[in-house]
Amino acid sequence: MMQLIVVLLRYVGPNAMLYLAAAVSDFYVPWESLRDHKIQSGAGPLDMQLDQVPRMLSLLSSEWAPLAFCLSFKLETDKDILLDKAELALKKYGMHMVVANELLTRKEEVIVVAPNEQITVTRDKLQARADVEKPLIK
Repeated sequence: MMQLIVVLLRYVGPNAMLYLAAAVSDFYVPWESLRDHKIQSGAGPLDMQLDQVPRMLSLLSSEWAPLAFCLSFKLETDKDILLDKAELALKKYGMHMVVANELLTRKEEVIVVAPNEQITVTRDKLQARADVEKPLIK
């Protein structure tokens, strides 16, 4: 479905902007590995094999809509690797920008990472119920 939509956006060229939200999951259970019936809890411990979700960002930016402006998100639980992973996403997936945030502070602060720039955006703590999205859009 994503491929179909993005390929259609190819026709608007550099006017297309793709904001690619964080992955719901990095791993999944393949259809062929699913059981036909409920797994019985009395059968003892459960070992589960998960496959990695295929990465589509590089296809999106290089083949499906190569002229579109592409922005993705990077969420990490370890702030020490966050910016390195965001920089890697710029190069590896051909993104124009990556919005990086740490799970613990995701509602307070994000860092917009571009090829030669990092911009920290924080929510206005003086306003009740302020979120980080409004200053990010500005």
